[in-house]
Amino acid sequence: MNLWIPSGSEKSQGICVKPSFIVLGPDPDDLLAQGVTDANGNINLQGSETETTNIDPVFNVYHNCDDKLKLGLRKLKFRIPDSYITWGKTPKRMFNIGVLNLETIFPEEERQLI
Repeated sequence: MNLWIPSGSEKSQGICVKPSFIVLGPDPDDLLAQGVTDANGNINLQGSETETTNIDPVFNVYHNCDDKLKLGLRKLKFRIPDSYITWGKTPKRMFNIGVLNLETIFPEEERQLI
């Protein structure tokens, strides 16, 4: 997964991106990979997991861009299309979400203490 996250006119270094997946079954919400953006606001993540049921992968972005003094971090949640789920440890396709401006207020945005 490739992602570049600017925060307004400044690049967003150190933004926490925590891809996880939701599984219908006994082992929900396993962490697939996580990382933070570099000095240019970029992140490149790859992960794998063995499961016996279908997965619905999502990735979460936690940030405090344009947030004033509110408790916790803003949390954005994005679903990864099924066409990017492959068998094996090496992905056959890379999901590129592109550029996200974190000043945007997303309709289903949440807050979370981390």
